[in-house]
Amino acid sequence: MHSKIRDKKTTTLASLALLSVLSGCGGGSDSEGLTPNSNTNSWSAGVFASASQFKGQCQASNEKNWLRSWSNETYLWYDEIIDTDPALTSGVVAYFNTLKTNELTDSGAKKDNYHFNLPTDEWQRQSQSGVTYGYGFNIKILASSAPRQAVISYTEPNTPASNQNLARGFELVAVDGIDFVNTTSSSEVALISASLFPEQTGKTTEFVFKDINTNQNRTVTLTSQNITSQPVVNVRTDLADGDVGYFQFNSHNAIAEDQLYNAFNQFAASNIKDLVIDVRYNGGGFLQMASQVAYMIAGRANTQGKVFERTVFNDKNPNTNPVTGQTLSPMPFTNQFVGFADNPATVPGSALPTLNLNRVFVLTTSSTCSASEAIINGLRGADIEVIQIGSGTCGKPYGFYPTDNCATTYFTIQFSGINNKGFGEYADGFAPKNTIDNAFQPVLLNGCALADDFSQPLGNANEALLKTALNYRNTGSCPAPSSINSKQGFAPAITTDSPEVKDTRIQTLLEQNTILSDNMR
Repeated sequence: MHSKIRDKKTTTLASLALLSVLSGCGGGSDSEGLTPNSNTNSWSAGVFASASQFKGQCQASNEKNWLRSWSNETYLWYDEIIDTDPALTSGVVAYFNTLKTNELTDSGAKKDNYHFNLPTDEWQRQSQSGVTYGYGFNIKILASSAPRQAVISYTEPNTPASNQNLARGFELVAVDGIDFVNTTSSSEVALISASLFPEQTGKTTEFVFKDINTNQNRTVTLTSQNITSQPVVNVRTDLADGDVGYFQFNSHNAIAEDQLYNAFNQFAASNIKDLVIDVRYNGGGFLQMASQVAYMIAGRANTQGKVFERTVFNDKNPNTNPVTGQTLSPMPFTNQFVGFADNPATVPGSALPTLNLNRVFVLTTSSTCSASEAIINGLRGADIEVIQIGSGTCGKPYGFYPTDNCATTYFTIQFSGINNKGFGEYADGFAPKNTIDNAFQPVLLNGCALADDFSQPLGNANEALLKTALNYRNTGSCPAPSSINSKQGFAPAITTDSPEVKDTRIQTLLEQNTILSDNMR
């Protein structure tokens, strides 16, 4: 669930699953009205009926009126939506796509890049199982326009990619006979994106990779399938003579909870003195899981009576959650097993293990987003030192509640979040203090800026980020900052007019956001 919005509002990403699938719902007339089942076009600019009047009324006109009123009530930037007659837009989803701000950030990017919808059954499948479509490799695009550069960041076990012995550091050369690096054809780039990021199973694609071990090109043919991710891997307790624990944390999804519980029990049993969390590719997930991780790091004494995060909605709702109707209450540091997944191995309500640490090392890249950033911000609010090794995080401090209506779940930005000290201004992300190439204004932390190292496996003590964390632990010093070029010598991304290879799949958007499930608070 499992990217970048930049704005100076105080915020944190989150979402809620309101998963009541309504039967018998479908499209109908697109004529608009302000009462359910009315075919009278009575739209008036700036005049809104309550969204509850249209909830579950699955005629297209009423679905659009629900979206209009719901957005006006809950959207964080509701006053930046251009209010237009729903009847003038054909289709419910097309109308939903208009219900967001068109403002740009200071950098010229869209202020809201996280506005989308998904069939509710698909949302349930992805949020519960961690299953996505793909080949089993995770690709890091370092330059999306020609000359493009992309490299495998890691592979999932027992997948088409791992079965072909593809591994971290393999550089992408061609896709289905198209030159990945140099093509400037829009149609070819579209084909590359569709092949590289499949939206169904059974898609067969020929890839050419440069093998990191031989420096020779390898051609492999892979068929997409349902890929079950392993969100917690490479758990180690043998670093620095057993004083340092490490794990790779890829996603705050439902199946991660049991794996996190087991990992922290292992750390506690080993009596580690320091912990390194590798979240360099963790785009987000359940916010409450982030609070669990923070609690297991810091322990009861460091978090008792402190807030992990307070949610802040639009100015219409200073004290009330407009989605649930409940009085706003802060999220504490969660000290027990919640049970995000169906049939967890651990009994919900079980006490979480704790390490009682006063500091933690985090390994980050620009792919470290939302819930992963919330761990950093929440711990800092409790006076736990966060030492950052790597490059700046994505800066994604906005959130939403996935909300179902008529078998479609809608995602629209609704709130921000602040930590125990009232801080949430990290729209430009977090970065180590010696960072030299940030165009924006990140929150600077103790630590070391350096580029991702694709020449070594993740979890290997010789991999640059982990090696630097271990060295900093002993010396407090950093190597010369190297956040522009990677270990393999990739150049920084170059902005050109050539078409970009992009992953626009809904599943990817889900992986890059923070989810707050209301029935788990």
